[in-house]
Amino acid sequence: MKAALALSLASSSLWHRRKVLALVCLTLTLSVTLLLGIQYLRTEVKQSFTSTISDTDLIIGARSGQLNLLLYTVFHIGNATNNIRWSTFKKLEQDEHIRWLIPISLGDSYKGYRVVATDSRMLTHFRYGQGQPLTVAKGQWFDGIFDVVAGAGVARALGHQVGDSIVLSHGGGQTSFSNHEQTPFTVTGILAPTGTPVDQAVYISLDGMEAMHVGWSSGVAIPGRTLTPDKAEGRDFTPHAITAAFAGLEQKILTFRVQRAINESAAEPLSAILPGVALSDLWRLMGQFERALIGITGFVVVTSLIGLIAVLLTLQAQRAHEIAVLRAIGASPSLMAALYVIECVVLALLACVLAVALGTLAILALSPWILAHYGLHIPLRPLNLNEWVLLTSVPATALLVALAPAFSTWRQSRSLGFGDTGEK
Repeated sequence: MKAALALSLASSSLWHRRKVLALVCLTLTLSVTLLLGIQYLRTEVKQSFTSTISDTDLIIGARSGQLNLLLYTVFHIGNATNNIRWSTFKKLEQDEHIRWLIPISLGDSYKGYRVVATDSRMLTHFRYGQGQPLTVAKGQWFDGIFDVVAGAGVARALGHQVGDSIVLSHGGGQTSFSNHEQTPFTVTGILAPTGTPVDQAVYISLDGMEAMHVGWSSGVAIPGRTLTPDKAEGRDFTPHAITAAFAGLEQKILTFRVQRAINESAAEPLSAILPGVALSDLWRLMGQFERALIGITGFVVVTSLIGLIAVLLTLQAQRAHEIAVLRAIGASPSLMAALYVIECVVLALLACVLAVALGTLAILALSPWILAHYGLHIPLRPLNLNEWVLLTSVPATALLVALAPAFSTWRQSRSLGFGDTGEK
């Protein structure tokens, strides 16, 4: 009975002060949306980050640090310290413990996007996410020397379609003044979106990579020495070296044994890394930043709650007559104090509900844009445990900070001394 009365009085009080409290609720809603949104994006970005490459047991490259090797092979950031001889790659193919290898050759770009030279094994064996294979959404995988397959992000950003002719650039920078104009490539396929760096690259054959560099020296084309597509027909373009290779093993239990054997290879200085371990190390480096971001956002929410309490304390002077009337008709000091607590918690719960609704609309509206511009797929999903904990902490914190005005009201109510309430 008392609880129902308290809820009825609190709802009437909130409605009576709806104009002022609506602004406070809006501020709190935006703060909770920011807190929940950052945690949500953090979770999805981490999931997308860790699922960039899957079912690949080892990444093999020239002797280097594991983060550098991971960055230039998977995320297309930075450059290799050296190459791997093709003869070394062929020797690795003969290892009985290695089930498959995907050759990767880097070094060129197309309008700021990385050019990746590989072969059909990329389409057959490369996996991302939960073991999902690459698929060609339009056209087909490259077959000729001067065929190119565009990632979904590249095709979307530059408006390319199957059949377009493009000219690749020498070097991996954002801007290049050395273009392979004598060897234009034809877009034969466009990959389906993956939400990974795969979308931000174009893929050609190893033969194509070798052919377009014939007649080039120190990054400059020698006049009369470069090839045209007609002159390239029928020639052998077996590469002398590649940048790296993705490897899948016959037995997962042998991963560390094969890794140690490759790292100790006497034929050529190589590095073999475990993608999962390298991804964890890279994400750990970003951990301090994300924790600081969550902390700052949490402070914003606490500040909004303190603002709510400041408003309630300001309104307390205006409610003196209301408190006197309620005390005169028999309301206890505890009931008066409970009104403040209930009002704070109700406003916090309302802000949480509005924050979830606002966040849902934001994800539905911005997810396609984020995928198009940043290559990140942010799906709409139920909140996980950590997000529920953050969300429920808001009304819990509101309950705690409401104790200050509640105690002040309790003292003020006792001083009025109306009726025999049974409280001293």
